[in-house]
Amino acid sequence: MTESNQPTLALNDGAIMPEFGLGVFQTPPDMTAEVVREALALGYRLVDTAAMYRNEEGVGAALRDGPDVFVTTKLGNGDHGFDETLRACAASLGRLGRQAVDLYLIHWPRPRANRYVESWKAFVRLKQEGRVRSIGVSNFNPDHIARIVAETGVTPSVNQIELHPFFQQKALRAFHEARGIKTESWSPLGRGAALADTTIVSIARKHGRTPAQAVIRWHIDSGLIVIPKSVRAERLRENIGALDFSLDAEDMGRIAALDRAGGRIGPDPATATF
Repeated sequence: MTESNQPTLALNDGAIMPEFGLGVFQTPPDMTAEVVREALALGYRLVDTAAMYRNEEGVGAALRDGPDVFVTTKLGNGDHGFDETLRACAASLGRLGRQAVDLYLIHWPRPRANRYVESWKAFVRLKQEGRVRSIGVSNFNPDHIARIVAETGVTPSVNQIELHPFFQQKALRAFHEARGIKTESWSPLGRGAALADTTIVSIARKHGRTPAQAVIRWHIDSGLIVIPKSVRAERLRENIGALDFSLDAEDMGRIAALDRAGGRIGPDPATATF
């Protein structure tokens, strides 16, 4: 898989972002550099980390003297506030060993703390200063997004949310689409649950692919940015193998029918207490 084969999306600020990449959530810090180097060798060109993952240093070590890669990191929950955000970004850049990061996200809105607007104002400043090329959010609901836009006039480029075949977030995706916000999927395989689903298995068999490849392809064919995580070289290779085929309309319809009202696995941003 060459870099030119990889699908990309244009963000609302004009930046171009790969549609497929590597997430390093729960990747042990002492393994991160090795995993990222393996992914880069396979052709990955997007790496998604976060201050809270405590592995930004490993990502930075792997990227040193490597190919040009789109790097995302995120603001920690304990760093909300204007000045706190500026300091946190500087610390992340230091750990990554970069002058600027391609995409910076507010990791969670933390509405009970009620400081995400101040953080967003700092994000706007960071973009103006060139320390961040694109700014976005993660786990934001429509009311959170509407508020930061109303108070700053700046719309996020991306909202990274829990999204998988059993929790497809169709209403939130429509909200994003109407505002030019790209949707990025975390837990794209539903923590593995989707891989045993009979519909997914059937679609994968039809295309001579694995269930994971079928689900990753569903995200891409849905116009979503997808960042499956793995620490195993064979799984990294399997995941990027989703880039050289497509699902058909029948497949997409069958997966659309898997959406469940109670399909959320992770915390609800509206009620999370952290």
